[in-house]
Amino acid sequence: MTKRFVSFLIMAVLSMATSIWIVACQPETTTPTSTTTPTSGGTTTSANTNELRLGVLLPATGDLSAIGAPMVKGIDLLVETVNNDCGGVLGQPIKLFKEDDRTQETAGAEAMTKLVQVDKVGAVVGAFASSVSTAAIAIAAPNKVVQISPGSTSPVFTERARKGEFNGYWYRTAPPDTYQAAALAKLAYSKGFRKVATLVINNDYGVGFEKVFVESFKKLGGQIVNDAKPTRYDPKATTFEAEARGAFGSKPDAVAAVLYPETGAPLLKAAYELGLLNNVQVLLTDGVQTEDFPKAIGTTPDGKLILAGALGTVPGADGKTLDAFSKKFKEKTGQPIGAFVPHSYDAAALVTIAAEAAKSP
Repeated sequence: MTKRFVSFLIMAVLSMATSIWIVACQPETTTPTSTTTPTSGGTTTSANTNELRLGVLLPATGDLSAIGAPMVKGIDLLVETVNNDCGGVLGQPIKLFKEDDRTQETAGAEAMTKLVQVDKVGAVVGAFASSVSTAAIAIAAPNKVVQISPGSTSPVFTERARKGEFNGYWYRTAPPDTYQAAALAKLAYSKGFRKVATLVINNDYGVGFEKVFVESFKKLGGQIVNDAKPTRYDPKATTFEAEARGAFGSKPDAVAAVLYPETGAPLLKAAYELGLLNNVQVLLTDGVQTEDFPKAIGTTPDGKLILAGALGTVPGADGKTLDAFSKKFKEKTGQPIGAFVPHSYDAAALVTIAAEAAKSP
């Protein structure tokens, strides 16, 4: 990836120009043809140095797969739009390489290694989990491959970027949790909750969110009842009774729960079965915003969702451009956009805009 490309990528990020692909591309009179040829190893190499080879590193399996699958569809939509309606990038179709990071650091690092060394991509959209992005950037940055995360929200990345650790090869299209955690703290306080416990997944995302939430809630005048002994759960665990008691057993007004879907659901279900959810407000974040999450926790004897009445926050936006994108996404996939689908689309769009402007993928 050239310095010229990185420079134009920075300008694209600053100008927030990603909506151009929704409104500005018109169908071409001719369709460009691919110049890639298969090799004996089963991979492909480009016969044209102007071909944009774009990697995707998102969870198709694992704890965040329910959110990751729609995100990949957002990238597919961007690539289809650019290739079919915009003539590709630099006159060539975008070549897409997809890898499943399985919401695991080791799997993410292995997948990034393949994207960089075998597929020879110039940029990667991913990862989603902050912990996976941490593992992946250790491979991408030294190899001068741009990585744009559509969902790694840990504030740690901001701190590391300011120190120059990424050398300009890491970006994100989702805001850091310094914003969402503060917003959740404000929401909790505005609802009258003064004693709150925290319950977070023990990784970069959960611990980073917890830190900002605690600081923000205290500044508002609230009390963190388990501040001396925070409740953090192992994402590889299979039982969660101890963690449920640790967060809900201190009799808080509310519990700020920073979870992933596949492990967060059994944890909250355990809290319910232990009788710990009575008169305690559950506060949730973007990490569990899927249709299946409440269903996985289950229902009460009278048929109501256990999570009925839960409150939460999620990064997002509104406006005509997002409305147009939402409509287009539903027409193509038959599904409504998920929480991070626009961020994935935008991440891929930034790469295409920068490559086109730099005249180099």
